[in-house]
Amino acid sequence: MIIGTLKIHLMVPWSHSLKEKRMVVKSIIDKIRHKFNVSIAEVEDQDLHQSIILGVCCVTNESSHANSVLQKVIDYINNNCEAEIIDTLMEIL
Repeated sequence: MIIGTLKIHLMVPWSHSLKEKRMVVKSIIDKIRHKFNVSIAEVEDQDLHQSIILGVCCVTNESSHANSVLQKVIDYINNNCEAEIIDTLMEIL
């Protein structure tokens, strides 16, 4: 069993309230969960309204597949979301 984890730090500079941030987070989580069939949640910075840190996880039988899925998640967020990616940390276990 191979487990791929991804931690993504995003910034939403135009967000001035937690309500605006929650709209962005919910949109990203719903899109990613349904498109890529991965587990995803906001894991840090819940009280900061311009910073989003998401954790993504996939379970598979090949490390190359886990790497591919997580890279596609990064590319999708980069190209289709209102937030800007600041940093990513990917681990394959």
